[in-house]
Amino acid sequence: MPKLNNSSVEIMAPAGNFESLASAIKAGADSVYFGVEQLNMRARAANFTLNDLPKIMKTCQKANVKTYLTLNTIMYDHDMNLMKKICDAAKKAKLTAVIASDIAAINYATEIGLEVHMSTQVNISNIEAIKFYSKFAEVIVLARELTLQQIKSICSEIKKQNIEGPKGELIKIEIFAHGALCVAVSGKCYMSLATYNASANRGACLQNCRRSYRVIDEETGDELRIENKQVMSPSDLCTIGFIDKLLDAGVSVLKLEGRGRSADYVYTVVKCYKQAAEAYLNGDYTKEKIDAWTKELESVYNRGFWQGGYYLGKKLGEWSGAYGNKATKEKVFVGIAKHYFPKTKIGEFLIQSEKINVGDEIIITGNTTGVVQAKVESMFVNDKQLTSAKQGDTITIKIPERVRENDKLYVVVQKEKLQENNALKVINPSE
Repeated sequence: MPKLNNSSVEIMAPAGNFESLASAIKAGADSVYFGVEQLNMRARAANFTLNDLPKIMKTCQKANVKTYLTLNTIMYDHDMNLMKKICDAAKKAKLTAVIASDIAAINYATEIGLEVHMSTQVNISNIEAIKFYSKFAEVIVLARELTLQQIKSICSEIKKQNIEGPKGELIKIEIFAHGALCVAVSGKCYMSLATYNASANRGACLQNCRRSYRVIDEETGDELRIENKQVMSPSDLCTIGFIDKLLDAGVSVLKLEGRGRSADYVYTVVKCYKQAAEAYLNGDYTKEKIDAWTKELESVYNRGFWQGGYYLGKKLGEWSGAYGNKATKEKVFVGIAKHYFPKTKIGEFLIQSEKINVGDEIIITGNTTGVVQAKVESMFVNDKQLTSAKQGDTITIKIPERVRENDKLYVVVQKEKLQENNALKVINPSE
């Protein structure tokens, strides 16, 4: 049974759109982080607008979920007006905090009384840096290259030296717990800028490191044979197997990466880490559960997992080996929801492409619905009980939770089966 140093742990979820926001909340997230406009590290991804803030806040306040706005890019003089506009809107909407790295954003947010959390982009790696930034921030995201022992030492010194933030509370430590890694130190990368004039530090990374490369001697023309052409594309971080060690070290917030990922990814990852944290707190964190969570995490978008990462002192040597997704399952879009009958828990759907069969595993996603997972036990097709439906058919099936008009219906297929059937078209634009 683990030693329970923490009475609670915060699971922080990514939210790139309203579908992911609803999915994160449904999965049990304690907080969400998201971008508004372009001054964040996912500027090329879909971001919310300032006009979305009231709806975001209403949704999160209803669920008692904290809200963090990412404002963590390098900023230039011409960004100051927009930065201040975003901070003012965040303050007015009563967001919990902004996550910042540029001193201009940190200073302005502090001036107007908006809570600040330090981004990993600041690369905070020691207790002296913690003491300095505690003047501005309540929560500090440590550099991702630290080992577990270094994290434990920092957390211990915060308590020992009684290092408090502006509110007079002990500084909380946040770390990345799951998701994409890159070869750059705490995300400070200049490769995309040097090759395409698209700065990763301005949220415009074109992911050069994810591509395959050959190594050629310029003098002789000889090419080195390398086992893996993805020589700069690390596997994704996965800490589900040592959550106990991270929390025992004194970490308070587990941050899950994925603002560019789909709603089902967000739902699955948040659910697994929430369950793992609760199991730790309840003294019921077992190998059997870890294996089950890992299998579930493998079913959604991933580049393979680096189990342990820098935290356990491992070398950066676990490379993805392929470009893109290694998920064991994929979604195939088949149609949209037309109506839901709450008394009978029956959903009506219009099939717009491909086929759906009795026995299929399905996912329904929507801006308010989030994610609903189910299995087709039986099906009526155009008012006749059948075992299969095709494009143009209207079907009714049992759905355990409410879905809404125009929610998207997907069939979930094992990846091997999908690859064998070239007629199926995977629709998953966010990935």
